[in-house]
Amino acid sequence: MTAFQRLILRASGSRSRAANAITLRSLITLIEGCLLVALGVRLLQAGGLLVSGTAGMSLLGADLTALSFGSLFFLINLPFYGLAWKQLGLNFTLRTLGCVSLLSVLSDVLAVSLPLGAVSLPVAAIAAGLLIGLGITLLFRENASLGGLNILALHLERRFGIHAGRTTFAFDLLLIAIAALVYPWPQVICSALAFATLSFVLGRYHRRTPQTAQPALPAHDKQVQTAH
Repeated sequence: MTAFQRLILRASGSRSRAANAITLRSLITLIEGCLLVALGVRLLQAGGLLVSGTAGMSLLGADLTALSFGSLFFLINLPFYGLAWKQLGLNFTLRTLGCVSLLSVLSDVLAVSLPLGAVSLPVAAIAAGLLIGLGITLLFRENASLGGLNILALHLERRFGIHAGRTTFAFDLLLIAIAALVYPWPQVICSALAFATLSFVLGRYHRRTPQTAQPALPAHDKQVQTAH
């Protein structure tokens, strides 16, 4: 299981009434997180770069179709909410739906209102990875996420024993392979740099919060984790 998936489990594991109630502070934090991610996505768009997961799929789709990133990101995430509800709870799912919707709107607004000229690809990749990683971290702290492939990966691990890290790695590898057929090599290499930067930020956050409790898992899930 990757650091990303462990963070999702930790975020969804908060079941207290305080966690379930949306406070003004929580709402502001969720908006801040979505805005940071939207800024990171804008940098990726300016450089013609990708990032991992459904965001990367949406960026690729936006380049190949007439649909915007925001529209694709919202549509691609729709199938995952049922799994999120089943695996991670209604509160987490509703917050995630709200964050995905907000990011979809913000990213399309920034694409129009924040024009960017030529950007350095390595700088854009690193800055985008940092912004997206920090934004997702804020969402995790408020019992939310941006949905996507990680929810499916967690479901496959719990249901079939397929290691979540293998699922996400295989998907990201496929995404890079498709990008190699569509984009010039400098963009492919810098997209991989954005992947790595995002993973580093999330992994660093995970190591800095070892005291956070994980949600209790059924006996079957514990056996699956032990097997890995």
